[in-house]
Amino acid sequence: MAKRTIPVVDLAKFTEGTTRQRNAFVKKLGNAFHTLGFVGVINHGVSQQLIDDFYAASKAFFALPTETKRSYEIKELAGQRGYTSFGTEHAKQSKVADLKEFFQIGQTVPADHPLKPQYPDNVEVAEEANFLRLGVELYRAFEKSGGSLLEAIAIHLDLDKNYFTDFIDEGNSILRAIHYPPILKEPKSAIRAEQHEDINLITLLVGASAGGLQLLNMQDEWMPITPEEDEIVINVGDMLQRLTNDYLKSTTHRVVNPPREEWHKPRLSIPFFLHPKSDMDLTCLANCVEDQPNYEPITAGEYLDERLREIGLKK
Repeated sequence: MAKRTIPVVDLAKFTEGTTRQRNAFVKKLGNAFHTLGFVGVINHGVSQQLIDDFYAASKAFFALPTETKRSYEIKELAGQRGYTSFGTEHAKQSKVADLKEFFQIGQTVPADHPLKPQYPDNVEVAEEANFLRLGVELYRAFEKSGGSLLEAIAIHLDLDKNYFTDFIDEGNSILRAIHYPPILKEPKSAIRAEQHEDINLITLLVGASAGGLQLLNMQDEWMPITPEEDEIVINVGDMLQRLTNDYLKSTTHRVVNPPREEWHKPRLSIPFFLHPKSDMDLTCLANCVEDQPNYEPITAGEYLDERLREIGLKK
């Protein structure tokens, strides 16, 4: 069995545990996010059957002909809904596109909702009728688990436990199904996903269908992340790092190409990028600033816009 590189926490100890168990969970999660930026979570409340069903629907979608998939690509939505073609997105410091294609599902609110202008309709896939329905169901399950994790983080930061609740309720989160096709020839310089940090508050990732995920630790070493079965990998995003004035770490990570003998294997992964509403103020929290804040004030929406341009999704 591969050696663990990230600690593991049991979310049920926080949602259903005793005061002592809850306190121990908060301490362990907070310490992991402060020192490493990554943690594995078990008993996370997301149904394995739902994950398996969405994996199967995603696999069926990515197996469709390229022209069919491209009919679900809506350029003016900057990849925030529907399909994004292979070779479109790149890491912000890289000019070489990642070896992936993906499909994104976003927040849904009623037609008369004040936030409706910010949330375009999700894209239905005619050839795979259950794809969007399952995606929205998984989106809701991730929102719930992510909310519990952020409640624990709020407690760790000495904030009101509901500090994040209103910001993430009907927030601008994204569920992304990513397909890394088989590698057919020597890549010029690209890897499946070049080193990067996530934009959002936290990311929840359900086990990828093939390995390759690595994080860069404090010693500047790349460490493989190999989650156990039924485990979700959680990492801090740049918004949370910014809000906490670098106290919580948004750790650099990447997806490397497999050994040559496994190039024929595709890789499918399902991250959920938990975002707040666009008007959330990301000004560094006063209790995380000793001298000067490390960042200028900005809203979550302004920050997201800036980053989408940097990674090539928004022109």
